[in-house]
Amino acid sequence: MQAASRESYAAAAERLEAYVRRAKPETIAGAADDLLAVADLLRREPRLRRALSDPARPVEDRTELVRSLIRGKVGDASLKQVTALVEGRWSAPAELLEASERLGVEALLASADRAGDLGEVEDELFRFGQLVVGDPRLAGALGDVVAPAAQRAELARALLSGKAKPVTVRLVEVALGGFGGRSFETALTRLVELAAERRDRQVAYVTVAAPLSDEEERRLGAKLSELYGREVSVKQLVQPEILGGMSVQVGADLYDGTVLRRLTDTRNALAKR
Repeated sequence: MQAASRESYAAAAERLEAYVRRAKPETIAGAADDLLAVADLLRREPRLRRALSDPARPVEDRTELVRSLIRGKVGDASLKQVTALVEGRWSAPAELLEASERLGVEALLASADRAGDLGEVEDELFRFGQLVVGDPRLAGALGDVVAPAAQRAELARALLSGKAKPVTVRLVEVALGGFGGRSFETALTRLVELAAERRDRQVAYVTVAAPLSDEEERRLGAKLSELYGREVSVKQLVQPEILGGMSVQVGADLYDGTVLRRLTDTRNALAKR
């Protein structure tokens, strides 16, 4: 987002947080569904996006337009959240869409946080992502943007039914819709990171040839937390082909100490002689 849009989103997000502090988890989840429904409307209606983000149009006109469309279809709290978004200044219509979708996701995460489930939701999203990556047929079925999103969502719900929190299932549906214009797998990864951010943690993706023990994972997490000055959420990716060692990626930082990397470096050095 450009500067004006970031400021508008920050104001709307602050308003959401004020609401979250006094609302029940199930009420917040309902507001999240409302916000995501508005985002879907904006995605389907480009002319509406342009009208609601047009800086030449008076704020009163924009807010009255959105109220006339959604009043009675969403809760009062949701109506106030959407109105706050529309009152903002948006550098492009697409950034209003991005903001409404992100606000809906943040509300879902907040509902899980209030219920004490956010850490579990974060882990469930990551594990489901790994399940999809490890099964090419499943990855193809869920990532097929030609197939109707409702059909793919039904498949995801069948896989997660009774095995994941309702917020996890809803976030998977958001990822299937291409959250932020991303592919399904990339959207899932971003949602994991947003869940970690809400817990004031950074995600470390640790690639190993064989799973770390609980104690090894705990020690690694403690060392990374000391290095980065904040709590780190360790996510293991098991890839036997690396042969041994591990690689650790935290944001843009990559530490690759795998046997495969050392063999590749040696092979490349020998080839240059």
